Amino acid sequence: MTKPKIAVVGSINMDLTTSFDRMPHQGETVHGTSFATYPGGKGFNQAVAAARGGAEVSMVGVIGDDAFGKSLKTMLAKEKIATAGIKTMTGIGTGTATILLTEGDNRIVVVPGANGEVTPQHVERQRELLTNSDIVLLQLEIPMESVKKAAEIAFEANVPIILNPAPSQPLSKELLDKITYLTPNESEAADLMTHYESRKALEEKLIITKGKQGVMFYEKGRAVTVPGFPVTPADTTGAGDTFCGLMSTRIAQGYSLEEACQFANAGAALSVTKPGAQGGMPTEREVLRFLRERGK
Repeated sequence: MTKPKIAVVGSINMDLTTSFDRMPHQGETVHGTSFATYPGGKGFNQAVAAARGGAEVSMVGVIGDDAFGKSLKTMLAKEKIATAGIKTMTGIGTGTATILLTEGDNRIVVVPGANGEVTPQHVERQRELLTNSDIVLLQLEIPMESVKKAAEIAFEANVPIILNPAPSQPLSKELLDKITYLTPNESEAADLMTHYESRKALEEKLIITKGKQGVMFYEKGRAVTVPGFPVTPADTTGAGDTFCGLMSTRIAQGYSLEEACQFANAGAALSVTKPGAQGGMPTEREVLRFLRERGK
């Protein structure tokens, strides 16, 4: 089967993860138990998931000329993700997410850095890349005007658009009308419903992720649930991004929405069994083996 072409327009981060027993009080220092850096950003995560799932992926984004940026670009190339659409800027840091992990209290501080420099002009320069893709995959960790520009370019070329509306924020009807599928979690879906005048029109686009319960979408006005797969999780970071990348790949390959969701559910389940947003993201072969073992 020919590999589908997926263009991902989005964020590229380095995740800085520190684990410790309890959160320090103001002015207090505590000893940590571990520290690690992981590639991240919803754009990067979804690009990796799509590439491992069998797609030919191109990434559109911006990084800084710092050590993190150089390292992340090398990681993208290692995943066989095309980086011609990635701009390196001087004088600005690569995006970071500082993740503080304790057993009962996890906190994240995101510094967008170079992700804030993904301008509509930069997206416009990638027009040919976007229009020659089978699917354009978007999220909301870059400026909204750039998300709109990418959607506009893809829509004009009749390229299907999948938008993961996270982190949650109001979306214009003009943008939503261009989107083929939306992949919110339950709280993000509730937010969307409050900002869109036609619930029925929005429902036709929704694929709502519900964690271990699977996903739900609407087909001819009827709610369809595709069950998840129970596993023992080690780290749930990136499960939603894994789902989006794998689902996009399967849809681009011509599978039905239900088949694409089942494949993506299996991949998301596998992804949480290892630490890091990308550490457990499976290959297409691994997902298929997982499904066979469960009689699917």
